[in-house]
Amino acid sequence: MNRLEGKVCIITGAAQGIGLASALKFAREGAIVVVCDIKADAVAAVVQQCQAVGASAVGFDLDVTQRSAVDAVVAQVKARFGRIDVLVNNAGITQDARLQKMTVEQFDRVIDVNLRGAFHCAQAVADTMVEQGSGVILNSSSVVGIYGNFGQTNYAASKFGVIGFTKTWSRELGPKGVRVNAVAPGFIATPILASIPEKVLTDMQHRVPLRRLGQPEEVANVYAFLASDEASYINGAVIEVAGGLSL
Repeated sequence: MNRLEGKVCIITGAAQGIGLASALKFAREGAIVVVCDIKADAVAAVVQQCQAVGASAVGFDLDVTQRSAVDAVVAQVKARFGRIDVLVNNAGITQDARLQKMTVEQFDRVIDVNLRGAFHCAQAVADTMVEQGSGVILNSSSVVGIYGNFGQTNYAASKFGVIGFTKTWSRELGPKGVRVNAVAPGFIATPILASIPEKVLTDMQHRVPLRRLGQPEEVANVYAFLASDEASYINGAVIEVAGGLSL
């Protein structure tokens, strides 16, 4: 029996990186995967990949900052499948700059996607999950959201904020049978790192006790566990997947 057999799972930012790895992991675990991303072509490709491993999958071109679009996707998913079991709030961006150099536009854009987007999606599915008496909301934080990071005022604030969401929603929704947790990845080998110079990547690896970058699949595995009934007594947790980076 697969761990997520028949569970309807919405994953945002699912076109690449951790979101893509999560979509494929959930597919292999028997989930009905709802692939959401702003990259329409990539969404179609991910849906095909999920179907190729035998899963039922559908895709939506979704900008999480647009509340009406989020509501429309959630309504379509509920109409088609009758329920929503898991939301993985994975969509996120970076626009780095030091405090003195950061533009208001850079600040607003990251907060809009990473924080407001997570709020939109969670609020859109919450009523359905409460009515069911079950559900799981998984938020994508970051070690940057726990310890801060040079040049990432906006990103750190958004990821700290996501932890605040997690702690609050787990209190509000826990009594209704809905679990809310966060995952805080460290340095993961995703397309976000593509623009980073080799020397900086090497320095990053040396800061990690395991002496390597994490793989997207290693974060996806934690999401799959938290989404499953195996994690039935985990609520309000923030789990670092960072190779011991913070030690």
